[in-house]
Formats: sequence, structure tokens, C-alpha cells
Amino acid sequence: MEKTTNNRKSDKREGVFDLVKLMSKSEKRNFKLYSTRLGSNEGAKFLLLFDCFDSMEQYDEAKVLALCPTISKQQLPNLKAHLYRQILISLRMLSVQHSAALEIREQIDFVKILFNKGLYGEAQKLLDKVEKRVKECELMADYLDVVELQRQLKVLSYSSEMTKAADQTAKAAVVIADHLNNVANLSRLAVQCYALHQSIGFARSQKDLDKLDGYFKPRIEAFEGKEMGFTERFYFYQAKAWYYYICHKTGLSYRYALKWVAHFAARPDMKELMYDSYIRGYSQVLDGMFLMHKYSAFVRTLEEFERESQTLGTLNDNAAMISQGILFTGQLNKCLMAGTYKDGLWIAKNIDSYLKKYGDRLTLQEKMPLYYKVATLYFGDGNYAKCIEYLSYIISVKDHNIRRDLQCYARMLNLMALYDAGMDFNIDYQIRSVYSFIVKMRDMTEMKDELLSFFKSFGSVNAIDLKKELKILHERLKPYENHPYERRTFYYIDLLSWLESKITDKSMGEIVRAKFEASQAKETNKPDNKKWLHRLFGI
Repeated sequence: MEKTTNNRKSDKREGVFDLVKLMSKSEKRNFKLYSTRLGSNEGAKFLLLFDCFDSMEQYDEAKVLALCPTISKQQLPNLKAHLYRQILISLRMLSVQHSAALEIREQIDFVKILFNKGLYGEAQKLLDKVEKRVKECELMADYLDVVELQRQLKVLSYSSEMTKAADQTAKAAVVIADHLNNVANLSRLAVQCYALHQSIGFARSQKDLDKLDGYFKPRIEAFEGKEMGFTERFYFYQAKAWYYYICHKTGLSYRYALKWVAHFAARPDMKELMYDSYIRGYSQVLDGMFLMHKYSAFVRTLEEFERESQTLGTLNDNAAMISQGILFTGQLNKCLMAGTYKDGLWIAKNIDSYLKKYGDRLTLQEKMPLYYKVATLYFGDGNYAKCIEYLSYIISVKDHNIRRDLQCYARMLNLMALYDAGMDFNIDYQIRSVYSFIVKMRDMTEMKDELLSFFKSFGSVNAIDLKKELKILHERLKPYENHPYERRTFYYIDLLSWLESKITDKSMGEIVRAKFEASQAKETNKPDNKKWLHRLFGI
């Protein structure tokens, strides 16, 4: 498996070649049928080019020209452009049958054709049907087209209702514009929160928390109590969930993530239109349960998502890719919560295949959390060589603005893995390197300083006194579990369990499993006081 896109072999990318390689068998068959619908197209050069691309593993222009002697080098650019367009047309025709958004867009185009032919009555009949569908799906950008066509048709009717119709059209346009403005503002807030997390992770200090509260809180709360449509409400829940998530307010983030998913559950027709948003809502719910150690609810929700993904994953390749990534993360988190590290090793192997299949299409932001989770799994299992291997995929990332939190914690976990593996011959250099990187990223905290200070003093500690020093470190770190922002380290590294394993001479898996079993026993004896959760999400 390649480390990162930074280290990948530099090869020329061809959009049309990549598109051909991503087509399914049914899509290729449909394209052939579409392209050969006219006898004159049989044996056309663009079809020869398609077959050539289909047979190749990697794009090689010299090989293309050798396999297609009837195509000259001068013809190739135009043929690629023509093939690209024909494939997109055939895919669109195939997708219209399964996509409400594409179907509505096609119907609007049909209305325009009828209008241009002067068939105003037929255009009006079709437009009335389209208007109903656009409203149901809240496709407001398309609704603007519908309103404009309604205006044009009413003007041509020359009836006494013409002025009234024009007023209604103008009012509808204002309502749509207001809706689009709200969607734009709320979606911007949601994207800003998400982008911030993809850059720094969680709030790192009180200063970060104050800045977040000062900027996001008043802007999001400005929409509280307002009447909203489906799309506006979705972005409102998304912005709230991400805002509270970055601020370490996990309970509130979790509650809005539940509302986010329940919002789609109340409108199943919108799942297909906004499948990406719906799937990622599930991811946020699962992540909230993981951080709050809600194991039983986590398992039930993961199973529910697995069933749901079997339907959503058939929508298109992108939906399958996103769903699979979320399932892998969920399965890894399940093993990490229960301390069943060995049970998760098969998932790591499947993730290798997943990354190999989708590696060129996944962003670093999507791949890095998977690398880190797998590394954590191997660390808990005591396979430090594999842990270090996966951490190297993160450490080698050149852009330090991408998931700075993971880049810092990957270096810390790497240091711990080197220590446990006995590879401490250059530990002083490693400590200085990690320390300087964290300072450079402006992410040094009291807790990190405590841990790195322990490693610095490691060489001067006698073997007899080591456990004593480990106990002292454990006592110093324990209070940080409930610290407003220092506790974020425990989201990434189970430091306390690691220290306890060293103190008791037990494996980390034994320590985590014992804690897990104790927490499950307590959970079993607790009365069910989460009725609101059942009503909201059905779990």
C-alpha cells in the first residue's frame, strides 16, 4: 500500500480513461448500446478508443496509438473529448431512471423544448407536474427555472389573470431567494466548522473555545426558532453538530447528529437526493457514541447502518465508497472500545483492499483517520512494527495543515510504539523531533508536555524505579480525563490503559477488556432513562 498521495508515482491523469475504468459492466453495456444505435457508428474510432481504454490497466498514449493504428496522434485529443462527452450522455440517460434530481432537470428541459415549439398548453401541463415535484424535493435552484417558465407561459396566455399571475411569480421568486440565502448561510457555517475540524481537530485551548463561541455561536443561534424547510433544517442540525463537536460538547453534538439522521428518516425520499449528507450524519452519530462509550447503542446503530448501506450503496459508486469507509471506521471503533484488538485484524486487511481500490479517489482527510485507527488497533495488539508502518503514512504527509491533530498524535503514538518495541536507541532524537513538531503546530498542552517529559527522563530512571515513575505519571494524567480541552488526547490515545498495562505487567488488551466488562455490567444495572432517544432514533 502506498504511503500518501505525496509519494505516489507521478503519472499522467486522463479524465476519460479514469471514467472508463470506473464504469460498471452494466454502464459499459449501456454505452455500447447507446453508441451503436445507429449502424454508421459501428466500428467508429471513438468506440475503438473506448475498447482500448477498457483493456488497459494504466493510461499510456504510446500504447493507445499502437493498439489503434487507424487513430493518428493528431486525432487523439478530439477523439478523447468526443468519447468523454458520449460516455457522460449515456451515463446521464441511465442515471435519470434512478435520480429524482436528474429526472426533474430532464423534465424542465422538455418543458423548454415544448415552449420553443409553441406547444404552450402541453408545456403548461408538464410544468405543473414538475413544479409539484420540485417543491417536494426542495430543489430551489431548479424551482427558479420553473418560476421563470411559469411567468413566460402566463404572459403568453393574454388572459385577465396575467397581472395576478405575474405578482404570484414575483412573490414566489422572493420566497425562493430567501430560502436560498438561508441555505447558503447555514451551509457555509456547517462547512466552516467541518473545515476547521479537518485542519486542527478539536479545540486545543481556552483561546480556541472563546474564538469558536464568539464566531459560530451567535451566527448559528440567529436561526433558532425560525421556520425552515427541509434543506435549511438539515444544514442547521449539521452546523450545530459540528460546532459542539469541535468544542468538546460531545453530548450536544451527539443529540444534533441524532436529529440530523432522524430528519432524513422522516423524509425517506430525500435520502436518495442527499445520500452523501445522510450517510455522513450516521457517521457523526456513531462517532458520538464511540466518544461517549455507548457500546450497546453503538453496536445496534452500526448494524442498522450496515443494513441501510446495502440499499444506499447501490445508488452509485460514490455512495458505496463512502458507506464502506464509515462501516470500516465503525468496525474498528467497536474493537477499540471492547479491547478485542485481534478480532479487528481482519478489518485492517479489508481496509488495505479498500484503500487500494479507492485510493486515487479518497482524499488525505479521508484516508488519514483510517490509517490512524488501524495503527491504534495494531498498537493495542502489541504489533508495533505494523503500528509504526501505518503511522508512517500520516507522518510522511507534507502538508501540515491537513489534520494537524492526527499528525501530532501519530508522532506521539509512534514514540510510544518505538518505546514498547525496544527500539529506543535514538529515543532522544525522536523526543526532540516530536516536541519541536508539536510546538510548531502550536499544539503543545500540559498533558503532552507531561508525557514527553517522562520520555526525556526515561534514560535516567533505574529499572527498579520505573513502575514507581509510571504510577506517578498515571496520577498526573488521570485528572485530565475531565479537563475542558486537555481530555481530547484520550480521544486519540488511551494513555491511562497503556500506563496501567505497564504498571501491572498485563497486555493493553487485558486492561481495556476488563474496563469494558466492568462498564457493561454497570450499564446493564442502570434503569432505562433514555426514552427520548428511543422516540427520536428508534434505538
